[in-house]
Amino acid sequence: MWIDTHCHLDAHEFGADAVAVAQAAQAAGVGMIVLPAVEVANFEAVRVLCQRQSGLCYTLGIHPIYVPQAREEDLDTLRAAVRVARDDPYFVGIGEIGLDFFVPMLTEPGMRARQEFFFREQLRIAREFDLPVLMHVRRSQDIILKHLRQLPPAGGIAHAFNGSEQQAGSFISLGIKLGFGGAMSFTRALQIRRLAATLPLDAIVLETDAPDISPAWLHPGRNSPEELPRLGAVLAELRGMAPLDVAEATSANACAVLPRMASLM
Repeated sequence: MWIDTHCHLDAHEFGADAVAVAQAAQAAGVGMIVLPAVEVANFEAVRVLCQRQSGLCYTLGIHPIYVPQAREEDLDTLRAAVRVARDDPYFVGIGEIGLDFFVPMLTEPGMRARQEFFFREQLRIAREFDLPVLMHVRRSQDIILKHLRQLPPAGGIAHAFNGSEQQAGSFISLGIKLGFGGAMSFTRALQIRRLAATLPLDAIVLETDAPDISPAWLHPGRNSPEELPRLGAVLAELRGMAPLDVAEATSANACAVLPRMASLM
């Protein structure tokens, strides 16, 4: 069984196909798909999807790309939603949160500070409720690590990891798993593939980030959680392992870092 630890199944690219896409992934061997919210406006959408279709769970958070239009009161809304969601078995953590220093608008000094404010406040919410975090870490690994050291959560995942070996080690030392997906399927992605091949296996989880980060065989088309087993086979080839062993190991890692999800398995 495979676990997709990061998939935006509620995205408009899926539309009315979301349930059918989830069912196709399950038929391909994906036993669980984690749906991170990205803003207050889609909290209900991810919750409802998880109630409509088996094999789905969700997290709640405000994505850094949505910080420009977010209000500080949205943090109160998030805290209230988390308080209610604690009784929902499909709710498994805080996310997608983090920092993005790639999008030009988000790198302006005032917006960098605003991103960091929202990230820290969401780390505080995660700590308040003893929940793991799903983190967006695009070109921001060192600043993310600084905040994690100051406000360590109960574990988490650095989604779409694309940092250095030293940064990887720092995340791992803080109890953070590293998410690998479509990027490692490109032969030119030498650093990502080297890390996927050499990092401790117990630090790695698999993800699609569907509909984004399409693997080489789909690029630039819409990604899908159905592709996760094939991504797992890429990881297995890079590490010289059998795909079934990679499936078992990465799924165990996902359950360890998302213990509420493990209770659904």
